[in-house]
Amino acid sequence: MVVASMILLFTVPQNYFIAATFVSTSCMLGAALAVGGFRPSKRLGFASIAVGLASAVLLYLIFFAGGWVVASYHPFGVTSASETSIYSLISSPSNPPLLQVGVLLFDSAGYESFFRGVLQERLRPRMGVMGAPVVALFDACLHIATMNPLWVAATFVTDLVWGLTYHYGRGTQASFASHFVWDLAIFIVHPIG
Repeated sequence: MVVASMILLFTVPQNYFIAATFVSTSCMLGAALAVGGFRPSKRLGFASIAVGLASAVLLYLIFFAGGWVVASYHPFGVTSASETSIYSLISSPSNPPLLQVGVLLFDSAGYESFFRGVLQERLRPRMGVMGAPVVALFDACLHIATMNPLWVAATFVTDLVWGLTYHYGRGTQASFASHFVWDLAIFIVHPIG
């Protein structure tokens, strides 16, 4: 169900992307709830949130450097237009700011509850920290449906950082904080490209 909803998300016309995002992340949240992977903490873990915020800043700096490399060298023929097309899916003038924030909040909750709270948590006993790159590779492979190599590579990098944040920050509070703050920064506050 999650995989099918993500393929749908990446193949619908652009003007349906926001609605498809809500559908896909609803599937992620539903799947996480169904298998017990979505367990919000009753207490706010300030240390976990701090790890998440630091992770978001680090990830933004990685993307800033990556944006400079793409703009300067066009590796594998990738240009800044590939970045702009991704950012415009969320930060389009046709999407009111409250909708943009809402979709990013829901997206962060869905992805972190499923990819970290279910998949990575299930791999943790056998793989430990190595579950992070495995989950990142799985999500990046799903993003091949976008037919945008930059999006696939960016997904691997972000998922890897969020997986490591989940592992070292000891849970989804850290990875959710990183994911949501990074999303706000990269899609709304200051897109790179």
